[in-house]
Amino acid sequence: MEGGAELLFYVNGRKVTEKNVDPETMLLPYLRKKLRLTGTKYGCGGGGCGACTVMISRYNPITKKIRHYPANACLTPICSLYGAAVTTVEGIGSTKTRIHPVQERIAKCHGTQCGFCTPGMVMSLYTLLRNHPEPTLTQLNDALGGNLCRCTGYRPIINACKTFCKTSGCCQSKENGVCCLDQGINGLPEFEEGNETSLKLFSEEEFLPLDPTQELIFPPELMTMAEKKTQKTRIFGSDRMTWISPVTLKELLEAKVKYPQAPVVMGNTSVGLTLGAAVSLAEVKDILANVTRKLPEEKTQMYHALLKHLETLAGPQIRNMASLGGHIVSRHPDSDLNPLLAVGNCTLNLLSKEGRRQIPLNEQFLRKCPSADLKPEEILISVNIPYSRKWEFVSAFRQAQRQQNALAIVNSGMRVCFGKGDGIIRELSIAYGGVGPTTILANNSCQKLIGRPWNEEMLDAACRLILDEVSLPGSAPGGRVEFKRTLIVSFLFKFYLEVSQILKGMDPVHYPSLASKNESALEDLHSRHYWSTLKYQNADPKQLSQDPVGHPIMHLSGIKHATGEAVYCDDMPVVDRELFLTFVTSSRAHAKIVSIDVSAALSLPGVVDILTGEHLPSITTTFDFLTDADQLLSTDEVSCVGQLVCAVIADSEVQARRAAQQVKIVYQDLEPVILTIEEAIQNKSFFEPERKLEYGNVDEAFKVVDQILEGEIHMGGQEHFYMETQSMLVVPKGEDREIDVYVSAQFPKYIQDITASVLKVSANKVMCHVKRVGGAFGGKVTKTGVLAAITAFAANKHGRPVRCILERGEDILITGGRHPYLGKYKAGFMNDGRILALDMEHYNNAGAFLDESLFVIEMGLLKLENAYKFPNLRCRGWACRTNLPSNTALRGFGFPQAGLITEACITEVAAKCGLPPEKVRMINMYKEIDQTPYKQEINTKNLTQCWKECMATSSYTLRKAAVEKFNSENYWKKKGLAMVPLKYPIGLGSVAAGQAAALVHIYLDGSVLVTHGGIEMGQGVHTKMIQVASRELRMPLSSIHLRGTSTETIPNTNPSGGSVVADLNGLAVKDACQTLLKRLKPIISKNPKGTWKDWAQAAFNESISLSATGYFRGYESNINWETGEGHPFEYFVYGAACSEVEIDCLTGAHKNIRTDIVMDVGYSINPALDVGQIEGAFIQGMGLYTIEELNYSPQGVLYTRGPNQYKIPAICDIPMELHISFLPPSENSNTLYSSKGLGESGIFLGCSVFFAIHDAIRAARQERGLPGPLRLNSPLTPEKIRMACEDKFTKMIPRDEPGSYVPWSVPI
Repeated sequence: MEGGAELLFYVNGRKVTEKNVDPETMLLPYLRKKLRLTGTKYGCGGGGCGACTVMISRYNPITKKIRHYPANACLTPICSLYGAAVTTVEGIGSTKTRIHPVQERIAKCHGTQCGFCTPGMVMSLYTLLRNHPEPTLTQLNDALGGNLCRCTGYRPIINACKTFCKTSGCCQSKENGVCCLDQGINGLPEFEEGNETSLKLFSEEEFLPLDPTQELIFPPELMTMAEKKTQKTRIFGSDRMTWISPVTLKELLEAKVKYPQAPVVMGNTSVGLTLGAAVSLAEVKDILANVTRKLPEEKTQMYHALLKHLETLAGPQIRNMASLGGHIVSRHPDSDLNPLLAVGNCTLNLLSKEGRRQIPLNEQFLRKCPSADLKPEEILISVNIPYSRKWEFVSAFRQAQRQQNALAIVNSGMRVCFGKGDGIIRELSIAYGGVGPTTILANNSCQKLIGRPWNEEMLDAACRLILDEVSLPGSAPGGRVEFKRTLIVSFLFKFYLEVSQILKGMDPVHYPSLASKNESALEDLHSRHYWSTLKYQNADPKQLSQDPVGHPIMHLSGIKHATGEAVYCDDMPVVDRELFLTFVTSSRAHAKIVSIDVSAALSLPGVVDILTGEHLPSITTTFDFLTDADQLLSTDEVSCVGQLVCAVIADSEVQARRAAQQVKIVYQDLEPVILTIEEAIQNKSFFEPERKLEYGNVDEAFKVVDQILEGEIHMGGQEHFYMETQSMLVVPKGEDREIDVYVSAQFPKYIQDITASVLKVSANKVMCHVKRVGGAFGGKVTKTGVLAAITAFAANKHGRPVRCILERGEDILITGGRHPYLGKYKAGFMNDGRILALDMEHYNNAGAFLDESLFVIEMGLLKLENAYKFPNLRCRGWACRTNLPSNTALRGFGFPQAGLITEACITEVAAKCGLPPEKVRMINMYKEIDQTPYKQEINTKNLTQCWKECMATSSYTLRKAAVEKFNSENYWKKKGLAMVPLKYPIGLGSVAAGQAAALVHIYLDGSVLVTHGGIEMGQGVHTKMIQVASRELRMPLSSIHLRGTSTETIPNTNPSGGSVVADLNGLAVKDACQTLLKRLKPIISKNPKGTWKDWAQAAFNESISLSATGYFRGYESNINWETGEGHPFEYFVYGAACSEVEIDCLTGAHKNIRTDIVMDVGYSINPALDVGQIEGAFIQGMGLYTIEELNYSPQGVLYTRGPNQYKIPAICDIPMELHISFLPPSENSNTLYSSKGLGESGIFLGCSVFFAIHDAIRAARQERGLPGPLRLNSPLTPEKIRMACEDKFTKMIPRDEPGSYVPWSVPI
């Protein structure tokens, strides 16, 4: 076997051949850097987000079929692609040739916002359509299960997909033979089809039809190659790794003799029925589905159980790449299939040069005992999975943080065989995953139960035996120990019930019926296909026909997002002599740096330089946020894990990252290490000053109330999880010390200032350019400035361009996120639910540096009362200094935390008064004209309106009764219903923070160029700005262009955030357009029928300037913290949301059944963009309050550094039904065309899901006779839900004494 083989595959119909391949090269960097196909995006590098999805096609010479499947380019080694055809988003359509129907529909249905995840979505959907041109909705949801989106909330993406289905608008679940569209069944009255409301944001009639004959053909050359049997083993090698691709089994065995320790790579996801070991998990799923259809049910018990797990195992991309053999042999402790295969008496067929051998897939094999394992020279050829027999039953169970595409917390396979119909156990086998270092079989317990009848006594004995045998230490990796112990027995109980029910069905005479209360344990959570409606105002009929304001105009870049042509920072072509920079970060939470040794790293090939704090000047000017960042890189002390210590600069990304691992830092730990808010309070570790807001006389009010309660709620943080990680490219211009910074950021002026300060040049030499941002949510303001300044310093020092793109794990670690909060409240209230006195304390976990934490506390205080009038209120707030990376701005900015504390208090007051929470919410709500705690006048007419309308559209009263009926009939499943009002104040607290500028040029051909200070990060601000210019200049949208944001055109801009970007910049654009029109009035009146081209030429001939700046000085805004009074906000966004959930009390799983949202949006400038903001924020909020959980070790190390550990909502999490309606606009205001900014307010509505789950848990506890009050912290994960539904199983598990062990993680 000689090295240096040639690799041959196709990309988008073009042949690619590579002579010297580095086996470590993955397809993603190859596509992006080598082939310059940048449509395929880097999102996480671990196959968890789907941003890099491509389609791979292979020809099978035996079946003569072509298989198309989706794959994660970030996990696909290019050596594995020999003879395959790869299709990327560029290969299916572009604006230069023609766009593909998938691309067109995702864009026109408004399924893109920031657009970074869109190419991956497009490719997942495209692959599905190549295999099933008319898919079902189930296939659709399945196909998108491995793709994450942080902006849209998925509903518009699903709507785009639905247009390819056979039936489009229907939920496809004919309950009782009634289609959901025949109404009635959902208790929703028919929508009024009148002039006032509109329901469609796009018209399906205009879409390009899907024509399967027009797709790229499979390259004939690859077919011929596959048919020829004369291939030889291919070997690709680099100095670090050799990749051998044998063609025949014989060659593989020879290679295994030569290199016994080398792993066999099939798919790369971690380097009766006989299934080949090389079959992908997706193919296994298809084979099993086929077999179960053909064979009698008693033979297919095992196959049904395996299928159940294959539905939820990873996403379709991974299932198509991972092989069955790889999954089995890697023996991952939380493998979903191994526990099942182990209880099913499966055997493994092995092969080596010595011959064939069979070994059982048993506990010894799973524990990797040498006697029961493969020998180094052996390979796994196939797996035998025996048929089940009569009286044999197999079940599969799992519980994860998220229903789909999430590793199980605990999973299990269970099998029992009765031999005959007497119900005496002949064989019993139970295995668990996720509860130890390997898959664990409870063999001893099962042995002891053999010969016992299948009844309650047996179940009790089994629970005790198994808890004893499968024991988890309190410090077990992965934490959640008590939850895991509970799941071990809860799953066993479910298995007991499942089998009992089947036995009863087979022999009703001998077997008793299940206790009626137990039937609900067996049903799956409520599941139907998605269905959504939308109700918004049509544009004013008096408007001019070409005036686009008020119409659902598609996002300007929508089509480019979908074709992959939209250029993000890292898609910019490589600049000549470009270097790459990566960071070395602290690994200790609080320590002194004794020494930094960079010698080993500097000696590596390609390494140019390593910067430490000594190279960088300290920053003299203090900036708005960085009170204590006089050092960009730490030299003497670190105060959190993830603090920047060095920057490594090398010729390539690979070289820089290798070198970074060789930098040796010696630390000396310091005390104390403060991680939690409670520790900060204990150590009095706060940032100055304390903030306080007081209204009325709290102490006096407490003397006259009927009841007083005190409580607290803890709320965890949240990661931004923007799809595009922090990215920048800095290019020195080579003269006058000028430098260009291309960056993905929300605040170009800050980047310009901090860079100028570090380079010791004036700001006019530094230009910062932002074309578009792939999601930001507040996370690309402060930290981005620091990263860009260091990158600029490197570029300036070496006179070469430097690129810096963070990996997902680094990004999550370095940049911080939403502040964890602790809220304490003392409420004085009357028996009718009126709260007369409220005394609160807010603490946020700021992290090691101040960043924006004090501002977050202030905004939290100013917005804390949400929609309620508390006549006597006192609240104090502190930002706690801890040894965590600094937390920063995140959509909603303090309000999602402060609002939750208030709502939790109200819920508890309601419980004390014995009233429904909605009643207490109503009685305390603001009434029309009133005054806020900071004495600002307010008119809340629309708040009441939203609340009433939400009550009506959600049929609240009817459904409340239905939920109560359901709960009385189901013991192990509970439903919950909750409704939450919203008052979100909009304003920045000062006039200066609200100023904005624009620049509008008219060219002589009549076209217009608009620039403004706002950043396009997915919210569609550029689209709205063009709508504004089109209305003001009475000019078609097609004549107006917008290039991006730059400090060169608009100086001194404010950060883009706070829901006001379109508002403020729109007023500036409007101002510029009006200035131009005023100048051109005499010209236009002379030739009213002329075109813009005529008018522009005429103005030029008369020396009239065709360029104007526009300016808006900011809304009146002020707040005096000494007196706690002021007028900080310009207006308020009102809304209400009603959500219904169902929970499984045995596992803690929950399903979002339906949500209704009513919003007061003023006059919407673009209903499509506005509804996108509301939905996207709602789903992000839902994630915040339910499944997004950050885990830190007791040493302050963040565990959750990517989509594999940190779960944001996926398509399976969105409510089955989502109804959104806008309140008809009522009053005119001095905002832009009386519109309202909607970027952040919707986040808080996600807590309607939190309180619906709360309601369901309360029902469960009430039925079990558990005492109140029920205090639940956020996020309400499956663990918290399960442990709150206490029952005999939570009582039976062993508990560890606090302090007797070191927990895996600390709650932060």
